[in-house]
Amino acid sequence: MIFLNGSYGVGKSSTLDHLGDLLAAAGRPFSLMDVDWFHRSWPPADPDNAQIEADNLAAVWKNYQSAGPRQLVICGVISTPAAKARYETALGGPLRLVRLTAAPAKTERRLRGRYSASQSQALQWHLERYAELAARLAAADLDELVIDTSRLRPHEVAERIGRHFGVAKDMT
Repeated sequence: MIFLNGSYGVGKSSTLDHLGDLLAAAGRPFSLMDVDWFHRSWPPADPDNAQIEADNLAAVWKNYQSAGPRQLVICGVISTPAAKARYETALGGPLRLVRLTAAPAKTERRLRGRYSASQSQALQWHLERYAELAARLAAADLDELVIDTSRLRPHEVAERIGRHFGVAKDMT
């Protein structure tokens, strides 16, 4: 299982989509999950919706597995060994983490492009927190591969990940 890890605005979701394209082109069955959609509920079911997120991921992964063996690729944030262990327990196996990074100017440009004028509070929240989260991820050092996405397009990032794990043919 591959986990695309990183702070806000580094390109995790975009890379996830392109990695799915590479896996499909290679004829490799896969499942993609963006963890953001597995904990978005109010009020929180538990602190930070962490356990409900893990339970939701486990249920969806079980459904995907019923269709046969698949390559699971997930994107989200894992900043502690305990969080990594929670995901591995929920998904029933080891995760191999790839941390995506980006220069501050690039990250801020991406974040500003993501939110509409009516979402200014969400934009501000992410702008105020992305650097601190990036620092925590770097300090945690849980990733086997780190890719700076500042000068790469999402399909190029996906190709690097595919080559690293030997899961997709080179599409260049």
